[in-house]
Amino acid sequence: MRFKDVFSIIGPSMVGPSSSHTAGAVRIGRAARRIFGALPAQAEIKFYGSFAETYRGHGTDLAIAGGLLDYDTDDMRIRDSLTIADASGMTLAFKTGSNPAVHPNTAKLTLTGDGREDIITGSSIGGGNIELTGINGFDVKFTMNYPTLLVFHKDRPGMLADMTNILGDGGVNIGYMDVDRKGRSGDALTVIETDEAVPGALMERIRVLPDVQRVCLADLTAGEVKS
Repeated sequence: MRFKDVFSIIGPSMVGPSSSHTAGAVRIGRAARRIFGALPAQAEIKFYGSFAETYRGHGTDLAIAGGLLDYDTDDMRIRDSLTIADASGMTLAFKTGSNPAVHPNTAKLTLTGDGREDIITGSSIGGGNIELTGINGFDVKFTMNYPTLLVFHKDRPGMLADMTNILGDGGVNIGYMDVDRKGRSGDALTVIETDEAVPGALMERIRVLPDVQRVCLADLTAGEVKS
């Protein structure tokens, strides 16, 4: 069983004013950046609930932009993140929406660049903690508190066993797994939280499995991404 540490209760070191509206939002943006794998050329951010009502006053737009720039929650550059994003060549668009079914602190990020697109939905659930609840139309749920492997693949018998056997053979312990598919034998996404970062060699072994389309490691415990 995984236990909460004190920082999951009182929140992380951060640029204020709110662990939910700023620190959590930074982590949503940063998680999306890690999944996309680079600085996106364009990012459309749609806020829901209290995010939509207060994002300007609470600096949630600055926080999301800072996360997309791969800043941590206490990085003072967050205060200037919109200006820095523009200078870095990233175009940002902020919108609001209404969806009573989602958590009140929710953002949906559509990231594009280099001919591809990722659509990532995440919620700030308190104390700087987040849950990602949607990736490219797949309904999955994970926290980004641990190194997280995302494997996009076709659904087929034995696929999960193939992936978990590779990780087990490499000494990587799986703490949590979530799977969603768009139909029997259709497109699927497997999310695997691990106790340690997955080495590149193991990721490559998973990447070359039959019916695997894309593999990425989203790890907020690692250092800043260099574009």
